[in-house]
Amino acid sequence: MSTRIRKLIGGFLIVAFLAAYAATAAAIGARLPEQWLVKLAYYVVVGTAWGLPLIPLLSWMNRGR
Repeated sequence: MSTRIRKLIGGFLIVAFLAAYAATAAAIGARLPEQWLVKLAYYVVVGTAWGLPLIPLLSWMNRGR
């Protein structure tokens, strides 16, 4: 499979993943207790953890022939 096709497929998968991740994170965040420290900690973790699951996809997309 060419690099161009892998990047096209990967781009669509990244957009789909981020949409699902954001929707899930927001739904969970809405159910948290109304304490600012709890919400702050949650959104700090969730806001930085989204990149970890994408690392294998990004390495697959950029792998040469």
